[in-house]
Amino acid sequence: MSMLALAGPALATSTDNPAADFSDTPWWLSLIKALFLFVFLLLNTLLVIWFERRVIGRMQERPGPNRTGPFGLLQTLADGVKLALKEDITPRKADKLMFVLAPIIAGAMAFVSFAIIPLSGNVWMFGHYTPLQLTDVPVAVLLVLAVAGVGVYGIVLAGWSSGSTYPLLGGLRSSAQVISYEIAMGLALVAVFLYAGSMSTSQIVLAQNDLWFAIPAFFSFGVYIITMVGETNRLPFDLAEGEGELTGGFHTEYSSLKFAMFFLGEYVNMFTVSGLATTLFLGGWQAPPGIAAIGGGMFNGGWWGLLWFVIKLWLFMFFFVWLRGSLPRVRYDQFMRLGWKVLIPSTLVWVVAVAFLRASNEGFLGKTMVLGGRIHRSTLITIVIIVLLVLAAAWIYDYKAAAREKAIPETPTEIDPYAGGYPVPPLPGQTLREPAPALTAPPAYQPGETDSEEEETRG
Repeated sequence: MSMLALAGPALATSTDNPAADFSDTPWWLSLIKALFLFVFLLLNTLLVIWFERRVIGRMQERPGPNRTGPFGLLQTLADGVKLALKEDITPRKADKLMFVLAPIIAGAMAFVSFAIIPLSGNVWMFGHYTPLQLTDVPVAVLLVLAVAGVGVYGIVLAGWSSGSTYPLLGGLRSSAQVISYEIAMGLALVAVFLYAGSMSTSQIVLAQNDLWFAIPAFFSFGVYIITMVGETNRLPFDLAEGEGELTGGFHTEYSSLKFAMFFLGEYVNMFTVSGLATTLFLGGWQAPPGIAAIGGGMFNGGWWGLLWFVIKLWLFMFFFVWLRGSLPRVRYDQFMRLGWKVLIPSTLVWVVAVAFLRASNEGFLGKTMVLGGRIHRSTLITIVIIVLLVLAAAWIYDYKAAAREKAIPETPTEIDPYAGGYPVPPLPGQTLREPAPALTAPPAYQPGETDSEEEETRG
């Protein structure tokens, strides 16, 4: 909030972009819109699972599902029915209440976040002129972050209540993962708040009439893309359920509908973070710039907005699928180092730079950066400061990399295989040193032999 106050006169006021008007929305129409959102997410989840299997199949030169229904479209539905009819097993040492409550929390929280995302502008629905959005609040984006923080309780409780080691480790990993990447995600969204002058999703969409925030807040957009993949536990960041290390992670002991709730929550959460990215950075339901100018904006609003929103949403879903089919899983220490040592510090620097730009009353890539054909002095100073910060960060990185290389001891080319008391095989490129010859000790004194020799001498 202090940075919002710092930006002061450069921020757009909430009156410039009024919030969505729900005055002509009766309670029963809100229930219909809630049911519409629920069905919309369920159908998209069924479709995206089929889409993911088909696309990855093509990437791996195999057909994917193609037998159940036309083009295999009913394969996901058949798998869901089969999963629901499987035996529901509860471990004997599990905490029964928490074991049942965990998948409910994980599944329900994924649906709640989508309530504040505008699918389009005002539309005519059942005799009322209402926004195609369930609700909106002045701090709607913070509501999404809060709900995501509550949703992780489902994963943590699932790991703890199972009474097993691997699920517990998966739950702990997920909690640490969400904490670290939600910090970077929240910081990345601060730049959007500074440009829009609001945290309301409907106001943020309307603030992008002239320019989508993915262009001026390009760094925030990149950080958000990384953090949303880590937030949803998807490859290459699916470390909370890595089968090579944790069998199945936090849901190892789950089966039947309880497992299906975790599966459903993961995919709905993918739509939630993708919908939020569309709303905050890609203009939300607004048409692309070229199409928006056709016919005085006749294709930019109403039910047309739902079409543009769905197209942008599915572009992010294809990005998720493409990552899963292309990248291997990273190590957990690398993943946490990326969050704490790279994303969070760099995003802090970016937020300070954006706040300085807004406070200097200069729009980044905006119309007031050039006055009278000359670059404004405050803009030039800001650019110089950003360049110096980037150069300083690059120099520090190179200096630390060189220091790490010097600290690594050189591998000897010749080793003694018995130096440690037991044989050690050589590394590639090493040769074995001949062991030192052992000293021959004189034979031990044998009393019996000496006595017999003395007797023979006497004889």
